[in-house]
Amino acid sequence: MDTSLLDAVRHHADVHAGADGAARTPITGLTAIRATARTELSYQIPRPLVCLVLQGAKHVTMGQQSFTFRAGDSLLITADVPTVSQIVEASLAAPYYSLVMDLDPAVIAELATEMAAIAQGDDTPVKIETTDSHVADAALRLMRLLERPASLPVLQGSLVREFHYWLLAGRHGAAIRRLGLPDSRVRRIARAVALLRAEYAQRLPVERLAAVAGMSPSAFHQHFRAVTSLSPLQFQKQLRLIEARRLMLADGVNASNAAFTVGYESVQQFTREYGRMFGMPPVREVAAAYSRMHAAA
Repeated sequence: MDTSLLDAVRHHADVHAGADGAARTPITGLTAIRATARTELSYQIPRPLVCLVLQGAKHVTMGQQSFTFRAGDSLLITADVPTVSQIVEASLAAPYYSLVMDLDPAVIAELATEMAAIAQGDDTPVKIETTDSHVADAALRLMRLLERPASLPVLQGSLVREFHYWLLAGRHGAAIRRLGLPDSRVRRIARAVALLRAEYAQRLPVERLAAVAGMSPSAFHQHFRAVTSLSPLQFQKQLRLIEARRLMLADGVNASNAAFTVGYESVQQFTREYGRMFGMPPVREVAAAYSRMHAAA
């Protein structure tokens, strides 16, 4: 891959990356990532995105599938699915760098009406492929806009559109296109997912979620699992546990307050389910995290 994109991302990330390694940009959905050491496991349910790795390597697990992708590879996620990820190659001398773009269903829908039909592809929501040169070129030109802020209002829209075009024109274009079809199964489930994300701490009857998706409860349950790999209840539970973990590790909230904040009525149930997902009870994991921080200080 041309090192120009790596240089552009490095320049932005080295200056703007926060404690979490993310260096956000003024371009909606575009974020540069930097890490100078192997990271802890990260539990997420990311929105659809593409991640271009420019230096180092990252390992991602989805269910029973595992992927390692490195410089020159792109990770494509086309549905809201739970993942466990870890940057596995990074150092002070050779940091990990990547560029992440959230996929925009509105841009995809607009492009899909203008492009020729695409042959049906596989439905796997997480894919690894060699970064397309046209995608990398569009990404580089987007990064270069950051050096001239006055150009952003005029040019970023067309370049974001071009970036999506080359993704749609690629090998996994059919899977991406489904994100833009307003009545596709993926988009209808995405409406329910948006409600779950917004109100994860509340009780959400499956009938309400199904209505948002425009499906019967039985069809909704079947399609939700097919798209996300989880039942609606499991999906909500993971959202709650991931947010509780963030509250404890990043904000210093104690376990019982975190449990109640994310919607649990029983601390015992929270502790049990937290340990099942993350491998140890919340109090012990927080203590272990603080020990690692003090050891590194």
